[in-house]
Amino acid sequence: MNLPSTTHLVLIPSFNPGRKVLATVRAARAQWTPVWVVVDGSTDGSADWLSAEAATDPGLRVLVLPENQGKGSAVLHGITLAAQAGFTHALTMDSDGQHPETLIPDFMAASQAAPHAMVLGKPVFGAEAPLVRVMGRKLSNGWANLETLSLGIGDSLYGFRVYPIAPLMKVMHGTRFMRRFDFDPEAVVRLCWAGVRPINLDAPVRYFSPQEGGVSHFNYVRDNLLLSGMHARLLVGFVLRLPLLLWRRLVK
Repeated sequence: MNLPSTTHLVLIPSFNPGRKVLATVRAARAQWTPVWVVVDGSTDGSADWLSAEAATDPGLRVLVLPENQGKGSAVLHGITLAAQAGFTHALTMDSDGQHPETLIPDFMAASQAAPHAMVLGKPVFGAEAPLVRVMGRKLSNGWANLETLSLGIGDSLYGFRVYPIAPLMKVMHGTRFMRRFDFDPEAVVRLCWAGVRPINLDAPVRYFSPQEGGVSHFNYVRDNLLLSGMHARLLVGFVLRLPLLLWRRLVK
């Protein structure tokens, strides 16, 4: 059994993941202590399954939001309570089994070695990855690199990453956005603007078919419109911060 950390925790926002969530949480627990799950208004029974799991596992904490508020809101809820408990860093990962739980110790070690940085997963796709998702993220990554003058964001959308909690809370409280699917890309851009250095580590991503228990809440029209509006906002912020970003780029 791994020893509990007093600074770094695994934080899993979760919305209607189905039974995959139990395997995901158990796999994460095998790699790290503690693990917190924020159940974001799920209606699939997962709050009950996880609460029963936590009743026999002191290294697991389950936080339940009464209504779905979005991934960013779930993360903000979790890191706020984590900061109050004395934690300084949170590794976020999805609840549906797509992220590589065996790499949790490696990502945590990289964060502990560079506590002022954010450790970003850079996805390695398998043959089963939907082509439209792979190509779509290339477009988002291009915008994110423009908005930060290529300060080192390897991938803007992959949610397997370690955040320093204090600067993440600061940038989230500075905007009313970043509360839903736009959380992951906007977080890394705004943290780069705030001077948080990115460290990129390769990490496989798995896509499961419905027959394998795979669940996706991605809506191509709604979420792409959300990302388009987000990048429009960030471009305005980029122009305002351009002198500072140019200076950082020259120093780098």
